[in-house]
Amino acid sequence: MAGTPSKDGPDKPLATTSSRLDGGVPRQPDGTRARPASGGGRGPAGRTGAGSPTSRRPVRRRRAPVLVAAAVTTGWAAVVSYLSVVAVLGLVVLVGGGASAPVVFRFGTAGWLLAHGVPLGTSAGPLGLVPLAVSGLAAWRVARAGVHTARAIGARQRGPLRLAIVAATMVGLVYGVIGVVAAAAAHNDALAISPIRAGFTCGVFALLTALAGAVVESRIAAGWWDRLPLVARDAVRTGVVAALLVLGAGAAVAGVAVAVAGGEASSMFAAYRTGVAGQAGLTLLCLVFAPNLAVWSMSYLVGPGFVVGAGATVSAAKVSLGALPAIPVLAGLPSTAVSGLAAPLLGVPMAGGMAAGWLLARRRLRQAEQGTPEPTWSALLGAAALAGPAAGILLGLVAWASGGSLGSGRLAQTGPTGWTVGLVGALVVAVGAVIAAAATRVLAGGRRSGRYR
Repeated sequence: MAGTPSKDGPDKPLATTSSRLDGGVPRQPDGTRARPASGGGRGPAGRTGAGSPTSRRPVRRRRAPVLVAAAVTTGWAAVVSYLSVVAVLGLVVLVGGGASAPVVFRFGTAGWLLAHGVPLGTSAGPLGLVPLAVSGLAAWRVARAGVHTARAIGARQRGPLRLAIVAATMVGLVYGVIGVVAAAAAHNDALAISPIRAGFTCGVFALLTALAGAVVESRIAAGWWDRLPLVARDAVRTGVVAALLVLGAGAAVAGVAVAVAGGEASSMFAAYRTGVAGQAGLTLLCLVFAPNLAVWSMSYLVGPGFVVGAGATVSAAKVSLGALPAIPVLAGLPSTAVSGLAAPLLGVPMAGGMAAGWLLARRRLRQAEQGTPEPTWSALLGAAALAGPAAGILLGLVAWASGGSLGSGRLAQTGPTGWTVGLVGALVVAVGAVIAAAATRVLAGGRRSGRYR
């Protein structure tokens, strides 16, 4: 058959024609293309053949060293939160007639460390009242540092837990070193800061927040969440919603109280006798501590209340105020216990629990209308009752974080007591959520049998 004429001419065999159509590569007797003698599997154009092992080999991206990734992401997180504190204090110092740049940066560094829970030693005593606004900003940026570090070392999309832990640990180490350097730079005769305490506190702060970000980035948290029983998931979700509603109510009440006492607050502002920049600095300083005041107001609504120094108690049942610092936002503190038209305010935390319980029942009933088995009474009420402890833990933690010292003597302790706020808040939210969930189920007429899964 080799001499059989083809369409290209009588004297050209089929093998030659086939070789030319295949790019000049002859075929073997069994019909397969012959492998080139040289070139490492490359054709005439120098390209790797489609069937070569090289073309099927996956391209492995080179990952950044974990220390380098952590240093870059953590350093940027620290710079963002630090510059915000320096900007605020740079305006505040204008109240005292201005200060040099080194003084502004020194006090800004001290304020940044205070936001992480590092106590400051001053001539008036220890200062430990944490500005929660800066703490929230720092926690968010460090969590993002954990996300980007985990992504840089390949822990994205269901990476192993080991990589998330490694990323968070390195972020914590770098942040701890930054804390040590910051404490050493801000320490002087008038401002005592322990570098060891600063490094440990900042390191633990960064480890926890970065681990949260890294676990979410690697989708490990989503896997853990999916493996929880539905009752537990409903309880946690409902408890978080209730806690946020109660905190929002506390913030609203605090804002209204300060607005009502606006005249007294304005007098405090005017007493400083500063310019526009100084007034802006004082306003920013009050805003930095605004989340603390919202939490204190929440604890007032829940019942246990809070203290502003020794002998100064503010609660629904008792108000005893002494000499207070000349801070404008403190003008909104109540002067008497709750009575008269203000009594319904004490029902706000339970209303938050009822709203969360109503949302829980509506969500489950709506899912039942779409084909999901309707929840049983025990499962629905169990989730509503367990929402109380979930909300209590969150409320207790923020209450604990919002307090601290403003010096020695009578101002050695300010803010609410975390465990009492958490305990009472858990009870109030649980009762409200159970009542609302049960009422919603009855009104919806949903007594169909089903399994709660």
